[in-house]
Amino acid sequence: MDRRYRLVLSCPDRVGIVSMVSNFISSHGGSIADANQHTDPGCNYFFMRVEISAATLPFSLDALKEAFRPIAQSFNMEWDITDSAKPKRVVLMASRESHCLADLLYRFHSEELFCEIPCVISNHDKLRSMVEWHGIPYHHVPVDPADKQPHFDKIEQLIAEYQADVVVLARYMQILPPALCEHFPHRIINIHHSFLPSFAGAKPYHQAHERGVKLIGATCHYVTEDLDAGPIIDQDVTRISHRDHPEDMVRLGRDVEKSVLARGLRWHLEDRVLVHGNKTVVFA
Repeated sequence: MDRRYRLVLSCPDRVGIVSMVSNFISSHGGSIADANQHTDPGCNYFFMRVEISAATLPFSLDALKEAFRPIAQSFNMEWDITDSAKPKRVVLMASRESHCLADLLYRFHSEELFCEIPCVISNHDKLRSMVEWHGIPYHHVPVDPADKQPHFDKIEQLIAEYQADVVVLARYMQILPPALCEHFPHRIINIHHSFLPSFAGAKPYHQAHERGVKLIGATCHYVTEDLDAGPIIDQDVTRISHRDHPEDMVRLGRDVEKSVLARGLRWHLEDRVLVHGNKTVVFA
């Protein structure tokens, strides 16, 4: 794919937004390679994502941002412009379970995910050999149940040291403190092995089994200080029956977890997720 600049924006809805953005691009000779837009009538808010062929513009990325700034201010936009040629830096975090981490590493290794993975952080040492086989540094940061703060302080230090653009909790089984969540808004992605908001918290498959559900699922969402309640990026389900035990549900659920997390991360890497309040608009 040719190099593109991705413009994403959201603002109060009003007449003339699409026209103004399109005219701005065309007036500088820019070619729109892809465009998506959505208006939420419930909150009267407008969302847009535009891919512009970088070769058709006379700007560097910084100059393009500066040129667009007056338009953004006039419409009170929340906005950003990114370069598709610059991979985002993704720090992965995990505990003992390997399925989500292994799947993301495979997709990275096979170039399905366009990103950099500068390190993996874990509170256990179990997954080191798998990670280091991919040539990625592995940081074992143990957790003292009596005092978890040093663990989280070290994690925050590593995230900053590796200049992470996004952090992915690939079945990292610790609850992040509010301060850490607030420091990286909409930049920490979690996979929850449940179709949220149902069966939040611990052992959701066992909860679902007790309830006798016929569908189980997984939810990829941004992490906030409210446990398992952040903006949802993606969800999916698989069918089960009364014959399935909790162990069967865990096995089936792992397949859903992997695909949902990979899809959610891909959409984030491609700047397809716009957050408004506690909801998302996903231009997939």
